[in-house]
Amino acid sequence: MVKRLFGFFVSVLLSLSIACTTQPSPEENQKEEYTPSELAPEDLDPFDFIVTSGAEDNIFSKRPLFILKLTNPNSVKATAELKITIKTDKGKNAATYEFTREVAAKAEETVDITTEEDLAPGFYKITGKVGKKSFLSSTPIGIDPFEIESAPDSQADFDSFWEDALTQLKAVDMSPVFVPTKYEGTYMVELQSIPDGHEGDPMTIRCYYVEPLQDGGKHPVIVHYYGYDDWNPGKLDCPHGRGEYAHLYVSTRGQRINCRTAKLRDDGIDDDFQNPYSKQWFTVNFGDKDSYYYRGAYMDCVQGIRFLALSEDDRVKGKIDMGNLFLEGMSQGGAFSYAAAALSKDYPVKAIAAAVAFMGDFPDYFTIVPNEGGGFPGMAQQCRKNLGWTEGQMYEFMSYFDTKNLATKISCPIIAAIGLKDNICPPHTNIAPYNNAKTPAGKKQMTFYPEMGHAYPSGWDANVKAFFKAQ
Repeated sequence: MVKRLFGFFVSVLLSLSIACTTQPSPEENQKEEYTPSELAPEDLDPFDFIVTSGAEDNIFSKRPLFILKLTNPNSVKATAELKITIKTDKGKNAATYEFTREVAAKAEETVDITTEEDLAPGFYKITGKVGKKSFLSSTPIGIDPFEIESAPDSQADFDSFWEDALTQLKAVDMSPVFVPTKYEGTYMVELQSIPDGHEGDPMTIRCYYVEPLQDGGKHPVIVHYYGYDDWNPGKLDCPHGRGEYAHLYVSTRGQRINCRTAKLRDDGIDDDFQNPYSKQWFTVNFGDKDSYYYRGAYMDCVQGIRFLALSEDDRVKGKIDMGNLFLEGMSQGGAFSYAAAALSKDYPVKAIAAAVAFMGDFPDYFTIVPNEGGGFPGMAQQCRKNLGWTEGQMYEFMSYFDTKNLATKISCPIIAAIGLKDNICPPHTNIAPYNNAKTPAGKKQMTFYPEMGHAYPSGWDANVKAFFKAQ
């Protein structure tokens, strides 16, 4: 199951702690010259070395393997002192090994860097040292990641909570309004969704709808969900160009289209829109599950799907093949893809694509990157303190919106991607909904990127299109 995409090579010079083993002859002692056999360790030429991974994507079964090739450029035998440290993604020490390796003069020596015992499924960081110099500097690795257990922690009323939200959504008149953009075939569509909570006026959300080819037939459709708006606060592109697929780009409440002036959108529409919230979306109504931001946002995602299925407008009706409904997104958009696939019960999803997905396994997330994670762990902890809650109460609240719990309702094909150096949405949180989905193993596809952080994977669009096409 493990896919191997690319390797990495590290080539640096290190000063080694060495001990000369050749004893000088009496004749050599009489020479005035300072011969190589008499050189102090710090005066000898440093070793050259190359490190290669035994797995191109740094994903291993049971034990990691890195190959260290040491080259001694000196004319005397030398001893290298090596130390290997492996820590879990939560910072706990998993293994430490210290040993020496002699390398003959002008020779090479290959050392397998591995463990004496199997490691438990999980993500780790491995550091190697020769003397005081590192040759693996907290390199991220995965051990049997598809066997990592992210136990669901949904509450007893989890199902009824979301059924109630869906019932509320269905009672809202979407009242779609089409506003032409400067691009032919692309429209800004305004939809009504549920308010923040059980009472109040419906919330207006906005999407970009791109018609498919005008050939009189029904076309598959891709719903695109945006990432958290803080990461790209600049001008918003307006998608355009008719093709084989229809496209809907959903902006959830207060984000993207919904919080940009006309000058910050490339759609040619004069209207200015303003974020209705005065704080980070992640913290809006934190602590009240019935009015929390992501209850409404998840329903916005479903409302986009309902619009495609129920619109009576000729620009939609008769042009959408709801039997070929695909969802995709990165980061928050990846979380939305999981959530919408789980909650769109009336209109089943054919497949989803989730890259470096957010909102997964909050208890482990906040432990792995408590001071990083884009600030979300800190936001949640501050909200918890303001509420006077225990951490248990906080995680109970967040369990309603955790994609690892929602994913248990998913059985469609999934393509996903993880950056092993991602400190915004760590690998462990990415793998949680993927592993918890009921999708058969043969219908899921995960790619690991060893050198990637929280980023859009290279070639991702092409991979997603090919995956959707195959479905």
